[in-house]
Amino acid sequence: MESPSADDSGVSFSPLVYNNKVVNYTLMVTFISFLQVLLLIRQMEHSSTQYGAAKVSILMIGQQAIMDAYLCFLHLTGVTLRESLFNAFATAAFSKFVVVSIFEKRYLLAIWEANRPLSHELSVFYSRYYGILLGGLLLIYEFHHYLKTIFLLMSSFWVPQIITNVIRDSRKPLHPHYILGITVTRLAIPLYIFGCPNNFMRIEPDKRWCVCLTVFIGFQAVILLLQHYLGSRLFIPHQILPEKYCYCRRFDQDTRHAMDCVICMIAIDLSQGTNDCMVTPCDHFFHSGCLQRWMDIKLECPTCRRTLPPA
Repeated sequence: MESPSADDSGVSFSPLVYNNKVVNYTLMVTFISFLQVLLLIRQMEHSSTQYGAAKVSILMIGQQAIMDAYLCFLHLTGVTLRESLFNAFATAAFSKFVVVSIFEKRYLLAIWEANRPLSHELSVFYSRYYGILLGGLLLIYEFHHYLKTIFLLMSSFWVPQIITNVIRDSRKPLHPHYILGITVTRLAIPLYIFGCPNNFMRIEPDKRWCVCLTVFIGFQAVILLLQHYLGSRLFIPHQILPEKYCYCRRFDQDTRHAMDCVICMIAIDLSQGTNDCMVTPCDHFFHSGCLQRWMDIKLECPTCRRTLPPA
């Protein structure tokens, strides 16, 4: 960041124009932070159970939390530009601080505890988080001449979730609104920095890089949405996938244990085949919708508590 003065192309801003640009930018950052808080709350409600939180990649949320922490530090340095801009940059920094410290860190802890239900070593969590945070700051300072490349690497925050979905065959770990909303809000600041002409930071616009960044993040979001609606492993050849249990398998009606679904306590109509019926490996019968909603909470049979394979 620079104070108001002429740049290499001779373009200069008056103090009033410069202040207006900074205020408009900080208002945009504050509004984006507010939207991200709403999206995080929506996602936390979507994965409110222990099993739901375990399906979310901790690397994905952690990478976004570290990005917001860096943005908080960046806006804190902005308060040194001019005394009249202190409130504007302080507001932007505070909004990012709220996102990181109250919501993203809380969600990180929930995911950490969901994946380690018997472990209470929070010191390990905090040491790793702050170690990566400080190490990343040193790397950014050392390689600050490659800022665009660093932005591209940090914009791959959806990749850990895509890989997690494939490995665990996770079923709808992220809410679609969260995927779309975070994708758009994460693009706003870098597109302003490298795409807005005559921005107050005096960084020369690079439209080609902005297009590459948009396509890169958008492509990740499209893959996540396809995994959400069509299955986590839709682009993996079936020949190399492990055999998966079929809950709609054929069954011998003489071997069924009960005619009632113990989830909703309504009789199961088996006369129309298996379209509205799912059979667990332990030969217990449930309505398809009932068992799918149950498995979104926990992977165990509602009747005998046996562990169930992913649907």
